[in-house]
This record gives sequence, C-alpha cells and structure tokens, in this order.
Amino acid sequence: MTSLLILDDHPIVREGLRKALSGAGYAPIFEAGTVSEARSIIALNNPDVVTVDINLPDGTGFEIISWLRAISRTVAIVVLTLHDDDNHIMAAIKAGASSYVNKTQPISELVAAISHSLVSPLSFSASGLPAVFTSQQKNLTAREFDLLDQLEKGATTKEIADALFISQATVKTHLASIYRKLEVSNRTAAVHAMKAIRSTN
Repeated sequence: MTSLLILDDHPIVREGLRKALSGAGYAPIFEAGTVSEARSIIALNNPDVVTVDINLPDGTGFEIISWLRAISRTVAIVVLTLHDDDNHIMAAIKAGASSYVNKTQPISELVAAISHSLVSPLSFSASGLPAVFTSQQKNLTAREFDLLDQLEKGATTKEIADALFISQATVKTHLASIYRKLEVSNRTAAVHAMKAIRSTN
C-alpha cells in the first residue's frame, strides 16, 4: 500500500486525481485544499507521496515542500501545476521537490513522476525541462563540475580540497560561484540542481 496526499485548492481537481490515482493502485488517498490542512494530514498520516499545487489560499506549495523535506528525506514530493516557467521549476528544486509535472500532461506522466519520486525522492525529474538548465550547465567550469561531484558524495570542504589538490579557501570561492550560477544558497540545493541538469542529457 502506498499512501498519497493530494494538495490542491480546487475540489474538482482533487476529485479527478483521486479517481485516477486510486485506479493506479495508490491507497489510502488523502486530500487537502490549504497548507494548514496539508500539515495536519501529514502529521497524522505520514503519506508516502504528496502531490503539491503551487498557488494555495494560505500560502504556496513551496512552503509545504520546504517544511516537509526538512522533516523527511524519504517522502516523494511531486509538484503538479500549470506553471512551467524556469523560475517555478528552480524554486521547486530549491524547496526539495522530487518531481515536477504540468497539469496539461496525461495522468501517465504523473504516475511516472510518482514512481520516480518513490525510488529517488532526493533527486529531481521533470517532463520537458526548459533550456535554463542547459544554459546553466554551459556556464559551469570543468573545475566546478569536479567540485559538484564531490558535493554529491557528501564531502566536507577539507575533503574536497584534498581530493582536488586546492586550498579550502579556493573551494569556498568555487562554491560561491556555483551557488550564484545555479541560483541556490546551499550544498543540498546545488546537488539537486546539478541532478536536474544531468537528467536533461
């Protein structure tokens, strides 16, 4: 049994998703229309999967994603929205989402995203990722890619410096450059962004 929470402020959307995902074998399925309702349901039921709309009456989907990822590294978080621009996708990556699906896609895309997210909740996938990732990748230097590889391994600043034969000060300089280019503020978000970039290749 794989439990799932649908977070969307439109009852008709939740009803349609419930029927489709129930048919796909997910159960039990919970519903929430606000951030506060979602928090309560998650606290009580600890669902395996959460689908999240972005625009909600009492906040944004990014708020619930950040909160949920802070308390669980295993939950599958799928953004389901009509927004498909670079800024929203990057915000989803930074918040800790597992997948990103546009509501115009067929239900099979959502099911595929959920399956990916259950297996790799801390990676990121999206159907038709925009060109922003390709342009960001081109802006990264070979040394910055090397440093990102070390970040993915969970290496400390000293370990990165030793592995790449550079000083810790140089590591910090490279990190600052990577954060700026990927528009992130920490190591975890940088690794998420890098995985998203690689998934387009």
